[in-house]
Amino acid sequence: MVKFKPFKAIRPNPDYAKDIASLPYDVVNRKEASDLVADNPYSYLHIDRSEVDLPDEENPYADAVYAKAAQNLQDFQAKGWLNKDISAMFYIYELQFMGRSQTGLVGVASVEDYLNNAIKKHEFTRYEKEKDRIRHMDSCDANTSPIFLTYRDQASINTLIENWKNKHQPIYDFESFYDTQHRVWIVDDVNVQAHLQAAFEEQVPAMYIADGHHRTESAAKVSMMRKEAGTLSETGANFLSVAFPVQQLHIFDYNRLVKTDLPTNFIERLSEDFEINSVAKDQRQPDEQGIIGLYFDNQWYHTKLKADKTADDLVGRLDASVVQTFIFNKLFNIENPRQDNRLDFVGGIKGMDVLEAAVDSGEASLAIALYPTTTDDLLAVADAGEIMPPKSTWFEPKLLSGLFVHDLETKKK
Repeated sequence: MVKFKPFKAIRPNPDYAKDIASLPYDVVNRKEASDLVADNPYSYLHIDRSEVDLPDEENPYADAVYAKAAQNLQDFQAKGWLNKDISAMFYIYELQFMGRSQTGLVGVASVEDYLNNAIKKHEFTRYEKEKDRIRHMDSCDANTSPIFLTYRDQASINTLIENWKNKHQPIYDFESFYDTQHRVWIVDDVNVQAHLQAAFEEQVPAMYIADGHHRTESAAKVSMMRKEAGTLSETGANFLSVAFPVQQLHIFDYNRLVKTDLPTNFIERLSEDFEINSVAKDQRQPDEQGIIGLYFDNQWYHTKLKADKTADDLVGRLDASVVQTFIFNKLFNIENPRQDNRLDFVGGIKGMDVLEAAVDSGEASLAIALYPTTTDDLLAVADAGEIMPPKSTWFEPKLLSGLFVHDLETKKK
């Protein structure tokens, strides 16, 4: 069973919450981040992407960037824009998006549970990407962005959370990016906190990383660094998380663009492994697993792997695996999609027109549209200790950064 605890959040003064809350650092590039902070001194991107406050030519991984992040975090607190709670709390975070609602519990999860695989992953991480967040957390002495966790629904946890929401007013209630409504409640009753904590310890055998694999691995490594140095605090043995019941989550499609010339006789070579049918534009989006959409030369196609090619293992049968094996590997010699600059990945929230426009403009030669991975597949792969292909899941709505920061309270030597 897993440990999930209340903590003393560093969080916004309600007067500034909407202006502080920002998109996650890893879904905006430097130009987009700079544009978002241009007229907003409160934006949390001043902390999460602190290079926006330095000259454009500054390397985003320079020492000055991490020093600036730490200074900005201190400055936000000195100005009263962010304040640290005086006692440990749970927090409830509700997001409403496209007619759907999901409600998570904000707390701290155990690094030990992650290392022991009670908090399970479904993606590999790259140390090159971890290094940035390791340095960011290390410099700020804080988990600066939450990890998005999920777990199999438990009625008692749902009831505790819904009862609290129904009887209390939210401390934050605002609409932000992509027309998403964000509401936050403080759970300050120690008895309710104890019941929630006990429910996780007694009823939740495992949690799963939905989004934030690199942040989780980085948080664990910062904690281990502190432990080795003899400066690890009790709270520093945990990391900031928002845990949602899996049935409330929605995974969007995660599509691909190929930015290199198509092989000669592309259709003929595809037909060795796929059944191929041209489709009209209004039918372009795959409507079931196993159907893979392709767009090139002003035409959409639906393809389906031939029965004798179909894998029977959990990972091999995923559409993302089929694309990797029979299109990327076989036709383009792309073996490492994480690092190959001939590929780009496009979250389904951006729509099919973006894929089509990329090919029509010449930016890409081929667009690949996938049916969304299911939460059942995610949990099954993680339970089996397997790994999905990169960019298999796109969760929406995104958790905003800046609403909760976890102070690691590192001991002084």
